[in-house]
Amino acid sequence: MSIVTVQLGQCGNQIGFEVFDALLSDSHSSQGLCSMRENEAYQASCKERFFSEEENGVPIARAVLVDMEPKVINQMLSKAAQSGQWKYGQHACFCQKQGSGNNWAYGYSVHGPRHEESIMNIIRKEVEKCDSFSGFFIIMSMAGGTGSGLGAFVTQNLEDQYSNSLKMNQIIWPYGTGEVIVQNYNSILTLSHLYRSSDALLLHENDAIHKICAKLMNIKQISFSDINQVLAHQLGSVFQPTYSAESSFHYRRNPLDLMEHLVPHPEFKMLSVRNIPHMSENSLAYTTFTWAGLLKHLRQMLISNAKMEEGIDRHVWPPLSGLPPLSKMSLNKDLHFNTSIANLVILRGKDVQSADVEGFKDPALYTSWLKPVNAFNVWKTQRAFSKYEKSAVLVSNSQFLVKPLDMIVGKAWNMFASKAYIHQYTKFGIEEEDFLDSFTSLEQVVASYCNL
Repeated sequence: MSIVTVQLGQCGNQIGFEVFDALLSDSHSSQGLCSMRENEAYQASCKERFFSEEENGVPIARAVLVDMEPKVINQMLSKAAQSGQWKYGQHACFCQKQGSGNNWAYGYSVHGPRHEESIMNIIRKEVEKCDSFSGFFIIMSMAGGTGSGLGAFVTQNLEDQYSNSLKMNQIIWPYGTGEVIVQNYNSILTLSHLYRSSDALLLHENDAIHKICAKLMNIKQISFSDINQVLAHQLGSVFQPTYSAESSFHYRRNPLDLMEHLVPHPEFKMLSVRNIPHMSENSLAYTTFTWAGLLKHLRQMLISNAKMEEGIDRHVWPPLSGLPPLSKMSLNKDLHFNTSIANLVILRGKDVQSADVEGFKDPALYTSWLKPVNAFNVWKTQRAFSKYEKSAVLVSNSQFLVKPLDMIVGKAWNMFASKAYIHQYTKFGIEEEDFLDSFTSLEQVVASYCNL
């Protein structure tokens, strides 16, 4: 089954390029550590999902590129074509000459309605090229104007026109000390609108990815390209094919199935990704991995809400069900414990059938209203991903974003209470009432996750 990716704004287009590049590089890798037949099935499944063939044999990404300025789209078209490995479709782009000025309202209320027909036509044509269409993967940031405002508008339209198709939005959470003064306004408006129209929000925090680049990849001068490559690696390791069942060697046909497992209730749509290992080429040459070691680390990352394997808090343990806290210290531990609604572990590489995931089936990890048998899933493949002989990914619906979300809502509220910059939004049709609706909606999300 095929997925159509919609890349929105500067951030969405740059990440989208890196994702397609990572997917194709991995599928052509000679280090797959599996039989030739299995490798061919893996490549075919990857291509069916994300690429369509062209006559001269160069795969074309199943993607639509949207931005209100042409510069970034032109750069991405050129980079893809120059790779010689793949390219974007000739008529799969929409851009204009005027951006959104980091104003969510301008992207949503001006660019959206003005260009709705043109953008939706390009998307429709891309969908029609799919023999078997499973849904949309929408890549955008939430701090600027085009990705966030126009992204929310386009997602809403996709929900109206393709209500039976799955929609996952991959959203970049801005740096805590971002450069855009109104990023908190843009963020709450984006999140509250997407909560109504998307099936799942896959969130990546810039600060966390930055730390991975610095501490694990040992990159000294970190660029957006470095950050986007780490993001693309994480997304690729989620979306590349895996077996459809424990004993089967057929590849799973729809990667968006993960939403069926991870979003059991419309109130809980926020997903995170954690990858292990992450390291530079130099370190990799001197490191060996065991499934027991990788999964022990990954489980501790989950329960302590760590974004990477370095600096995990080893003192956080699941609360013992039914027992009251014995001391202030144990109460404190319980407060730091990250409760899950649902988790999916994806394992790729050598001896994968020997990996023991029992530690993720502990009822103490999950909310009381979902049994581990329904809350936990594992997908596997012998085919290694990228440069790692063994790798594990955790896609989790848990309390991981309660703190950052509460913080962003609080900062936006402080600005709103003093009416700062509100006029920039009201002049494009976003009223104070719309802000209040967004605050109410997101406070409800925070409360729901807190009460797990």
